[in-house]
Amino acid sequence: MVRSTSALANPSADAAAVLRRVGFAILFFAIPMSALFARRAVVALAPVAVALLVIAAVLDGGARNVGQRLSAILASPGGVAGSVLVLWIALSLVWTPYLTEASERLLNITAMAVMGLAGYLALPDRMRSANLYILPVGVGLAALIGTTMALKGTGGSIEEELSLERGMIVLVLMLWPAVTWLHSRGRNLEAVVLALIVALGTLFANDALALQGLAAGGLVFALTALSPAAGSRLTALAIAGLLLLAPAIPFVLKPLAESVLGPKAPLVAGFEAWRAVILHDPVRLITGHGLETSLRGRISGLVPPAAPFGILFEVWYELGIVGAASGAFMLYRSVLGAGGHRPMLGPGIMAAFATAFALGCLGISTAQVWWFTLLIVVVLIFVTIERGQFRTKRPKAVFRSIR
Repeated sequence: MVRSTSALANPSADAAAVLRRVGFAILFFAIPMSALFARRAVVALAPVAVALLVIAAVLDGGARNVGQRLSAILASPGGVAGSVLVLWIALSLVWTPYLTEASERLLNITAMAVMGLAGYLALPDRMRSANLYILPVGVGLAALIGTTMALKGTGGSIEEELSLERGMIVLVLMLWPAVTWLHSRGRNLEAVVLALIVALGTLFANDALALQGLAAGGLVFALTALSPAAGSRLTALAIAGLLLLAPAIPFVLKPLAESVLGPKAPLVAGFEAWRAVILHDPVRLITGHGLETSLRGRISGLVPPAAPFGILFEVWYELGIVGAASGAFMLYRSVLGAGGHRPMLGPGIMAAFATAFALGCLGISTAQVWWFTLLIVVVLIFVTIERGQFRTKRPKAVFRSIR
């Protein structure tokens, strides 16, 4: 007896497949494209994509062993360090002078973290290649459009210039998962072409920040490709070490920068302001000044105007040694853990870590919601790529003689 098509149909599974495809299309295609035109595109689209993935997982039962997977994440060394960091950030609200703004910032960070966990738990155990090939197409097309916009100019509009700069940063970070996917499928020529297109766009951009982050990632990619173990270890040590020992930077590098660039260089002034902050109140190296004080303190005069931007100064100024130590340990464990599952994916993952950290050191405010959301998006994309590696070669056909 042959069953009818209607009897075999599963409306829930079909609806889940459609929702999942749309969710991945938003993550892989819509976000890099729209980020060139709207500064809050990442913040607006990422929750929509994650919500679609969660609904799809509920419909077809794709989210299995949610409690066990969540417990494994939170109980891991990196998860414990991340929990300590969040608790310390919450505790810093007690002594921050900007309680209202800091509370709002903490709420946004917590919401994005919950969104990231929900997206991770909702991802299917196996990814279809058809969904993942959307990623390099979206990044490549967005890079071509961004390069054209950079060459033509934005007509003097400040909003369009800021959107373009932020869009190029989004492309630089999303390049590494796109290159990683192409490399894992043996499409190395396409991966090189895609990297060149994105590099060309950053070269013509008005702000050199994206190009600098791309250069840092490219260096780490090459190092990890030559020696996966050494590349992962050095990347983890460099990121954690710089964050943990950041207060020594202005004392060590100021004389060198002064001799090379001159005493009036902006970099020298930044190091001097950083030194003055440390020497003025060294006890604050333990507790920090509280969440949101680094940015808003510049406006009120609490922070010298010449003080540097970036994660190295901001983490220590706001959270002190507890926040810096827990953050450094979390990053160290995350880098080592991410690089050990599939060696083929290691260079791209390490390059993404290096690019993100370099951008954070060079001036990206790491507490901004769009930046935190972008990092979550990149992590989710790498997880989907890892789950798309369950079959890398087609099975060979076996012909048997018929007797």
